[in-house]
Amino acid sequence: MAEGAALRAVRGCLAAFPREARELGWTESIPYLDRPPSPLEFYREWVSPNKPCIIQNAITHWPALKKWTSAYLREVVGPKVVSVAVTPNGYADAVFQDRFVMPEERQMPFMDFLDILEKKVTSPNVFYVQKQCSNLTKEFPELVCDVQPDIPWMSEALGKKPDAVNFWLGESAAVTSLHKDHYENLYCVISGEKHFLLHPPSDRPFIPYELYQPATYQVSEDGSFEIVDEKSADKVPWIPLDPLNPNLEQYPEYAKAKPLQCTVKAGEMLYLPSLWFHHVQQSHGCIAVNYWYDMEYDLKYSYYQLLDCLTKTVKVL
Repeated sequence: MAEGAALRAVRGCLAAFPREARELGWTESIPYLDRPPSPLEFYREWVSPNKPCIIQNAITHWPALKKWTSAYLREVVGPKVVSVAVTPNGYADAVFQDRFVMPEERQMPFMDFLDILEKKVTSPNVFYVQKQCSNLTKEFPELVCDVQPDIPWMSEALGKKPDAVNFWLGESAAVTSLHKDHYENLYCVISGEKHFLLHPPSDRPFIPYELYQPATYQVSEDGSFEIVDEKSADKVPWIPLDPLNPNLEQYPEYAKAKPLQCTVKAGEMLYLPSLWFHHVQQSHGCIAVNYWYDMEYDLKYSYYQLLDCLTKTVKVL
């Protein structure tokens, strides 16, 4: 009896915690800053309290905003072979058919990718330049001079340079499934729009995780995709829920979560704090560059780990 009462009390605390965190820390919409902040201001008002914001007039001086047309990219990068994520449905790194399925990483000339993006060549599949290994500096070094190798006020605020600088370009059908990262993320849109659905880390009790067999899309001889298990790999914890069309019969707790949604337009920068859950869509041909700064593994991280462990433990009891 006492154990049952204790378990109910813990469940009650977990259910109340996200609401209390929202009341203390989050607004109902993402705030805008009309200028880039000073390093001290940014750390004190945004990084330390783990709050997102959209920053305007922070990248308007970048040549990329005017230069990065399809014609320019075709001329500068052209026939160079780059990594492109290819899927049959637009979902790379997502749950499908009870697997965590990763994309085919296709090596192809960049101009061939642009032909598909511009509909000069038709394909039933979805193509997305999205390799998150600092691909801007490693695969597209010709473009770095049009942006910045880091964001100086962020680097000063955190006392470090970014771990990775990534280049993103793809079709509107390409979707990033709901997940979180251990990075302080500055996401800069060069052209088009990115649509973000966000949950603070405090919503973890309402967000389902399951363990999935990892697998990869592979092209068969007839051009169709098959899903091939990575049998030697450990299972991957991932979120099976689509926040735009959640299955509340299967995941009723998610109905208590309150996502924030925002659109980041060309010339704007989103500060996406570490451990925030995010789901991303985009306009067709949207170009973006993001800067990943490793988070501090401090007391804030420890508190999240405690919340995560309690949520998982209560679920199995």
